[in-house]
Amino acid sequence: MEFQLLQQIIVEILHVDPREITMSTTFAEDLGADSLDLFQIAALTDEKFEIEITEDEFLNIKTAGDLVKLIRNKTSKPPRPAGGAPHTV
Repeated sequence: MEFQLLQQIIVEILHVDPREITMSTTFAEDLGADSLDLFQIAALTDEKFEIEITEDEFLNIKTAGDLVKLIRNKTSKPPRPAGGAPHTV
């Protein structure tokens, strides 16, 4: 599911054929994405998946698979209570 939605995001931003996008597809080399394109992909990914990609994470994303792994990691974590601190009893 994550890959298909991410694929839609990439197609929307980069206007590429979805068949060009695989887990090993690189954003810059294979799809010709520049830093603004990557920022737009990250921002739309944040919105669609309701996650937050940090600048450090953003800089380490090279392939569609990298971004899928990050999405899965962030969406599998339990939400934190208001205030951001873990809940302890």
